[in-house]
Amino acid sequence: MKVGFIGLGNMGSAIAGNLIKARHNLTVYNRTRSRAEWFASLGASIAETPSEAAAGAEVLITMLADDAALESVIFAPGNAIQTLPAGAIHISMSTISVSLSRRLAAAHGERKQHYVAATVFGRPDVAAAGKLWVVAGGSSGPIERCQPLFDAIGQKTFIAGEEAQAANVIKLAGNFMITTVIESLAEAFAFNRKSGVEPHTFLDILTNSLFPSPVYQTYGNLIASDKFDPAGFKLPLGFKDNHLLLAAAEEAKVPMPMASLVHDRFVTALAQGLAESDWAAIASLSFENAGLRKVATR
Repeated sequence: MKVGFIGLGNMGSAIAGNLIKARHNLTVYNRTRSRAEWFASLGASIAETPSEAAAGAEVLITMLADDAALESVIFAPGNAIQTLPAGAIHISMSTISVSLSRRLAAAHGERKQHYVAATVFGRPDVAAAGKLWVVAGGSSGPIERCQPLFDAIGQKTFIAGEEAQAANVIKLAGNFMITTVIESLAEAFAFNRKSGVEPHTFLDILTNSLFPSPVYQTYGNLIASDKFDPAGFKLPLGFKDNHLLLAAAEEAKVPMPMASLVHDRFVTALAQGLAESDWAAIASLSFENAGLRKVATR
């Protein structure tokens, strides 16, 4: 399949690499060209602009940090929506606002293009292994056409529904639940450490009894080890996702007090100089509050 791919950060690079391994024909674009050059050695073409990446593509995939980055490559004058052919599909894998996802669906529809929101669950190491969980929202026909791409990057595809933004709602809700797991683990580990229980002993018991799941294993290990660098998912990105969730919840008139608590955790962690750390570093605040240590500023 002829694929334009925009956004070669940690997640995007892993996804693009697996698509090339699956023998899809990629044209890649990244704002920092040096990140794209490695893909040329794998057989990909390098586009000089987003519009060049979209031109002639059967599918355009975007994996970008936030709404502003996605809007700049899709909607700015001369960019991708203007050159993507009629009948082609834009797959947005970015974690973006529900409102932008609705806007993308309408804008592509006006140009007789298709739009699929295909959010993913999994950290960069999961993406590199081709084991992401894909949540696809949009019309069934375009999703079926994209299934070979999803199969190349993920272990399972879930269908969110005919409305593309449903996938974004699910992604934001899922990321919110991860942050509440991080917060609850942080408080529990602080309690255990202050009470003299070795953190990895607690982790081993917890993840082999009540909570034998990847989320508890991954974040429990980070918190037990008190190791949040290098970041698999940087804290400011988690803060952004929390902000998007609260905005969507306000629009839907759904109170989410736990999300507000996590919001304050992110703000505090950023004020403490943890912007380069993993988003699990909000656990440091529970350690500090328990008198176990001070958060190191950078």
